[in-house]
Amino acid sequence: MEQMTEAEWREFVSTGTRTGKVGVTRADGSPHVTPVWIALDGDEIVFTTHGEGVKGRALRRDPRTAICVDDERPPYSFVTIFGEARLSDDLSELRKWATILGGRYMGPDRAEEYGARNGAPGEVLVRVRTGKVIAVRDIAE
Repeated sequence: MEQMTEAEWREFVSTGTRTGKVGVTRADGSPHVTPVWIALDGDEIVFTTHGEGVKGRALRRDPRTAICVDDERPPYSFVTIFGEARLSDDLSELRKWATILGGRYMGPDRAEEYGARNGAPGEVLVRVRTGKVIAVRDIAE
């Protein structure tokens, strides 16, 4: 088991189609975790969600979150990023990032389709400023 450098965890988070598992706290204090499509933009993790869904409401109330990205294949690795979220309903930025995410996860030929679907009114762009990072590779070696 080894700690990843910053360059290594950034590459790990940005490579392939690993999803980010986003943790938030519901209004009643219970946890909520869901997978989302993510992109790294400088020091921020970017994803989209419905503004009135559990994640959207929870992050408006309490912007603190944790995002875990993992490799489920042996010898197993993961990156957990703790930070605070900012939500935006700016449709041009939302559409831009929804298209980037659609291309990453569904392929370039479907990027525009998913950009239109996930970059529509009612959705929000979430930017999580990177705070503490735990990044470990080769856990089972």
